[in-house]
Amino acid sequence: MTKVKHMKHGSLIVLAAGMLSMSALADEQVNKTIDAAPNGEVEVYNTSGSIEITGWKQDKVEVKGTLGDSVEELIFERDGNHVLIRVEVPNRHWGDIDADLYIKVPEKSSIEVSAVSADIEVNDVLGEQSLESVSGDIETVGVGNDVEAASVSGDVEIKGNNTEGDFEAATVSGDIFFMAVAGSVDAESVSGDIDVVGGRFEDVHFESVNGDQNFAAALINGGDLSAESVNGSVDIEFTEQISARIDIETFNGSIRNCFGPKPERTSKYSPGLELSFEVGDGDSNIDIETLNGSVSICVED
Repeated sequence: MTKVKHMKHGSLIVLAAGMLSMSALADEQVNKTIDAAPNGEVEVYNTSGSIEITGWKQDKVEVKGTLGDSVEELIFERDGNHVLIRVEVPNRHWGDIDADLYIKVPEKSSIEVSAVSADIEVNDVLGEQSLESVSGDIETVGVGNDVEAASVSGDVEIKGNNTEGDFEAATVSGDIFFMAVAGSVDAESVSGDIDVVGGRFEDVHFESVNGDQNFAAALINGGDLSAESVNGSVDIEFTEQISARIDIETFNGSIRNCFGPKPERTSKYSPGLELSFEVGDGDSNIDIETLNGSVSICVED
């Protein structure tokens, strides 16, 4: 009896090992390279898995990674200055359609990346970036040009090198974070916080429904800053002295102002507060509105 048991256990181990081996063999390993323009366009599409893109100094696009056993094919082709990388999956998604892609592109490339259920990570790409995921996080580091990033249910994080550009981010249920970018920033979130740390800006625009907004950066003279929130606080701390016309209004929230003037009630029948004043020559325009949220505006000591 003991011998039979040992035989059964051994058979199970062999069977399990075989299944693992078959599973490993089913995934396709990818390692491909194609010549590319030094400042061309690279388009990437992946349904599920992950996408990691890194800029390098070679005039080539390299793709490495793993394709799930139900992936039909990886399209990897060049047409002039345009390189396409596309993971093809069945119309009716079944089985393992995950694809984990590790891509290197010429550092001055412009990239357009689309995903459904995949995280997107970009490093050291200096050209324009358009990044979209339905249910995945987006992170780009070392940017040197315009960036548009949007995720439905994921966070968006953009970190630059203080090079000026137009930076736009949008989420439905995710946080947005900017660090060391400059120029123009536009962020919209339904249910998530918006944070800007560092940088100098001429145009800032925030909108959120349920989430706090925090700005700790500089606004140049002649710039514009607008912030609108339904349920969330707005905290503005300038890292440089400002010259601006400032208008603040809250329906149900306090106003903290380090520049001196005190807010006034909008009506004796409602809790609303408003505050309008000028700092310096009033070169810039600052407009802040909240429904249910406090406002704080200061300059860094």
